[in-house]
Amino acid sequence: MSEKINYQRRRFLGTAALSLATTQLGIFGSAIAQSSKTKPAVLVMTKPGTNTSFDSLKQINASVLNVGYAEAGPANGRPVILLHGWPYDIYSYVDVAPLLASAGYRVIVPYLRGYGMTRFLSSETFRNGQQSAIAVDIIALMDALKLERPILAGYDWGARTANIIAALWPERCKALVSVSGYLIGSPEANKTPLPPKAELEWWYQFYFATERGKLGYEKYRHDFNKLIWRLASPQWHFDDATFDRSATAFNNPDHVSIVIHNYRWRLGLAEGESKYDEIEKRLAAAPAIAVPSITLEGDANGAPHPDASSYAKKFSGKYAHRVINGGIGHNLPQEAPQEFAKAIVEVDGY
Repeated sequence: MSEKINYQRRRFLGTAALSLATTQLGIFGSAIAQSSKTKPAVLVMTKPGTNTSFDSLKQINASVLNVGYAEAGPANGRPVILLHGWPYDIYSYVDVAPLLASAGYRVIVPYLRGYGMTRFLSSETFRNGQQSAIAVDIIALMDALKLERPILAGYDWGARTANIIAALWPERCKALVSVSGYLIGSPEANKTPLPPKAELEWWYQFYFATERGKLGYEKYRHDFNKLIWRLASPQWHFDDATFDRSATAFNNPDHVSIVIHNYRWRLGLAEGESKYDEIEKRLAAAPAIAVPSITLEGDANGAPHPDASSYAKKFSGKYAHRVINGGIGHNLPQEAPQEFAKAIVEVDGY
């Protein structure tokens, strides 16, 4: 992907534009911050699929990675990091980012390791997909960008990553928005068999456990991931252009290695790195999340996901759960950007 792209859509709205939006489009706002002096955030109404690109794509070295990321909003805005899952990419947030930027947030949307423009700095670095490694990547990115206590929000791998940071490093996280709730796990916990119907939903995990699966994913990753999109969001009628825009992220040279290691590690079929052992030990205890949190779930999520009642008690701080109706599937930020952005504004005010 080129870093120098000409974009034609507006991303940043001034005071006059926001006034116009109030009249013509309709707005909703929420008081955020800890004092009455903080200006309320304002979100402009938008439809899913309104935007097709980001204004700014950047690169920065962060620990073992050179991270590719999109950025939107004022440099001095309250920071928000939006984290994607598999098999998706930063374009899950192509409508969310400008909504938050127009409300004054500084929005950072990184490609995870093995996706898009993100690259390992050394060919010698182990291509590790375990949960703690990805969380440490985001801590390193926060350090590189000098972000203090951003709001973290994500789904799938991104939600798990945000969960881990909020649980183990709450001083680094102001608040959390997590699709499908509490997703921290461990290979030991994953040894427990699930009922047959639940196991069937994880068919791709077992496929990836085989060498045939690794070769198949390498050869057919475009069609494979398009199938996952359809299964995970059965009522989302995305077009080929929308999928193909994200599919370029899967051409990353480390993508297959990271994905295969992630799922094999979960089943205890692949080793992680010893430097993460202490973190994984803490995660295996299923630590509670004390930062203010909102969990979201689409009413038509076709991917494996826990029932909200099973994880509500894992959020020990101020907490709310929202079900987003309207045939919303697994890729909730892209399918319901308005609701996802609204949750971030709301949790910012907790």
